[in-house]
Amino acid sequence: MRLWYLYGIFLYSFSLCAGADVSDARDALSQGDDDTTQEKSLEEVFEASENSYSLMKEGQTSMNYSMSYSYTADQRLNIKFSGSTIQAFDVSPSATHNLTNNFSFDFGYLNNLTLGLSIPLVSKYDTVDSLSGAGIGDVSINARWQPYAYVPGELSKTVTGSFKTKTGDSPFRTISGQRLPTGSGYYSLSGGMSVNKVVDPVMLFGSSSFSYAIPEKDVNQVRSGQLLEEVRPGVSIAMSGGFAYSLSYDVSLSMSFQGSYSDKSKYIFRNGGVAETDSTMSGVMNFSLGIRVSPKTITNVGVGFGMTEDSPDIMLSLSMPISLNGLKAKFEPASS
Repeated sequence: MRLWYLYGIFLYSFSLCAGADVSDARDALSQGDDDTTQEKSLEEVFEASENSYSLMKEGQTSMNYSMSYSYTADQRLNIKFSGSTIQAFDVSPSATHNLTNNFSFDFGYLNNLTLGLSIPLVSKYDTVDSLSGAGIGDVSINARWQPYAYVPGELSKTVTGSFKTKTGDSPFRTISGQRLPTGSGYYSLSGGMSVNKVVDPVMLFGSSSFSYAIPEKDVNQVRSGQLLEEVRPGVSIAMSGGFAYSLSYDVSLSMSFQGSYSDKSKYIFRNGGVAETDSTMSGVMNFSLGIRVSPKTITNVGVGFGMTEDSPDIMLSLSMPISLNGLKAKFEPASS
């Protein structure tokens, strides 16, 4: 009888403790605003790899580092004729390596307007001619504007714009046969729109853009014994689309296709001669893996394959955010 009494007291005491702890346990297990959900993880992963689809709050700053490597291989035919007879026939392989380290800075000018600056450091090497080139590339100024506030579950639209300078070594200024250029050699303007939508656990995204290159005048470069005066690059149209899939809270996988078309470019010489290049079409298939290496840092590793003759054969990429908290603490005035 005593045993049952003690057991009853134990059950009563346990029920009181359990009743007091149920609400605490429920609060501890309930999801807070800062907790990670699969959808939030997916959005963070996507923002880390495609930051053009997300806008920062007013006054916020961010810095990102990305590295990309591309390899383009081809075969060059060298044929010499004597009348209708072939005197020499040679097939030499061509391979170009291109490594770009890019630093991008973003500033939230308004809640729906983000301004950015992109500074590339370019290194090139041509195995056939044993030529190389290294230095700063074409710096670009970017803007992203979101006309409507983001509503979870609905399609998000962002208008993008960019102005690319010609800070890199111009192919129209570099002496042929001595080094490779690191820039395009002309200014260009581009504008477009990107869209994305989260369908948990998948995020769908797509974008399109139009680029116009400002003609470069007063070139004064000797090419094939003639003086090149003006270059008129063709307009370009680009489109991309794909999806990102959240495998877990810390790992995601994305796949996308990028395609672009560039119109013919014109080269005008001083003697009145005009040369035109062929239009080009590029298509690349990209695969990217996003890994959360810390609570606030996501690193993306990607690989891409060219699908047309005008595309690189293979591309590798790496991107990660750089924390500015240390810089802010260093430059902020000490509180009194």
